[in-house]
Amino acid sequence: MRTVTLPDGTDVAALGQGTWKIGEGQHPVSQEAAAIRLGIELGLTLVDTAEMYGDGASERVVGEAIAGLRERVFLVTKVYPRNASLSGVPAACARSLKRLGTEVIDLYLLHWRGGIPLAETVAAFEKLRAEGKIRHWGVSNFDADDMAELISVPDGKNCAVNQVLYNPEYRGIEFDLLAWQAAHRIPVMAYSPVGQGRPAAAQPGPEDGGGPPRGHPRPGRHRLVAAPPRHHLHPEVRRCGACARECGRRRAGAEPGGPGRHRPRLQAAGPPAVVGHAVRR
Repeated sequence: MRTVTLPDGTDVAALGQGTWKIGEGQHPVSQEAAAIRLGIELGLTLVDTAEMYGDGASERVVGEAIAGLRERVFLVTKVYPRNASLSGVPAACARSLKRLGTEVIDLYLLHWRGGIPLAETVAAFEKLRAEGKIRHWGVSNFDADDMAELISVPDGKNCAVNQVLYNPEYRGIEFDLLAWQAAHRIPVMAYSPVGQGRPAAAQPGPEDGGGPPRGHPRPGRHRLVAAPPRHHLHPEVRRCGACARECGRRRAGAEPGGPGRHRPRLQAAGPPAVVGHAVRR
């Protein structure tokens, strides 16, 4: 398996397993855990989950799957934006550690940007890292402007990855985000790299003279669209930071970036699907 080197020199598998919809009753937990373990045996040792997936159920299945295999796994999970405060991050991390049955998370991500200042979230991440509860931290669904703001706050340059939508059909990050992250040496982690297994319609990129992908509200920003996540994100979330803030403003009382007008299509029913992330620099 090809590897990608994180900014601190840690090597991780370039292709991993995602676990959205795992643990939600579509299949027996034993089958889902066995599918994840098989992936690990085949070299897909990066396993990604989130506290949001199944309200913690996905983390519990992952914990069962990696029992006895923890030293072989690079474990990724995510914190809700509403929990991204100085007090909320350690509490959420403790819950995730318990569900996962481990003492440390390899990569802890802010699932998408919410209303809590980035400086506060980064400070909480850094405290967890100093305490040995996480090894790296990063973000998800950030556009180029969000990333520029992130690295401007204290310790923001310690961000290990930005996890975003990227596959042959949805190539919007090629317009600005890929180049920005390459210039700042922050790896991109792609979710839905094979589009949940659907046939990909040709989506012209910038070199083809194509414009922003369908559905993005503002062409001047990072062009992640409200596309169906492969394993990632709930039926309600998956969009870029710009869209998330737009939805947060339009729905009174909704958490910014939370359930809004963008409704990605749901994953089709079938056997447990744990086709994973792709990581690149």
